[in-house]
Amino acid sequence: MLEIGWFSAKLFFKGKLIRDPQYFWQQTAIGASIGLLLLIVPLFLHFPLWLTVILSSVTTGTLMPFLLQDFRMK
Repeated sequence: MLEIGWFSAKLFFKGKLIRDPQYFWQQTAIGASIGLLLLIVPLFLHFPLWLTVILSSVTTGTLMPFLLQDFRMK
């Protein structure tokens, strides 16, 4: 199992794992931006930190599979 992970990591850093890296980074940036907004905006509205962290984490974790559903590897 570790050997597969190590091989995938080497291919990723060489740029040979992802078929369309621009699409991958674009979708990841969209998900991270939404998560960051959900973390920062409620803090300005004086919500407790623990609640904003939970809200942001759950929403981002739920959203990422939908954003990356068309993700293809080589």
